[in-house]
Amino acid sequence: MTNTASASPQKGQFPFDFAPQPSQDADLLRQLDFVPGLKEVLTLRQVHALEHATVWVLGQSVGTATARVDNELLGGMSTDQGFYLYGHVNTTKLRHAVQSALQRIASGEWDLAVHPRCGTNLSVAMLLTAGLAVGINLALPRGPILQFLGLGVAAVAAAQLAPDVGALAQRYVTTAIPFNLSVVDISVTHDFWGREAHFVRVRWVE
Repeated sequence: MTNTASASPQKGQFPFDFAPQPSQDADLLRQLDFVPGLKEVLTLRQVHALEHATVWVLGQSVGTATARVDNELLGGMSTDQGFYLYGHVNTTKLRHAVQSALQRIASGEWDLAVHPRCGTNLSVAMLLTAGLAVGINLALPRGPILQFLGLGVAAVAAAQLAPDVGALAQRYVTTAIPFNLSVVDISVTHDFWGREAHFVRVRWVE
């Protein structure tokens, strides 16, 4: 899930080797096809990456100040059928952006899969804050002042760690390079809560 657009993906920020193979998800699905819901999970991870890549491409294509403001208001939500894109965007431009994003990310621009405004980062920040708060407060004396200071330290530490840890979580857990996706169509629709959005429908291909 993406909340806003940013200027460009940062490169070389991950400490581990990252070399996805075009057949890795298809091979995994063939080996473990008896696992319920596996295909949906694998598809969702790839859709999530395509959503991020599309927002990056749209952000790189804007020119005027008004267009940049509109682009900064873009948000997205992924499903195993495709992704919703919220905000003011021209359908034709979106169609070109999706195809460009799919081609670029599958051709090696893997950093497009990671977005700094993804909801994964917020979830990571919340987990880090909770975990650090519990750990620090267990280690400190029970006095209210020290406990309060411990909460502050936990919040600050989590805020510093969350962007990098969140990016790692996106790269290795919540997204996957969309080697197995094909765009079916793009339509103006409404999501589960009745909000208007573009829906980019995809299908799994071997």
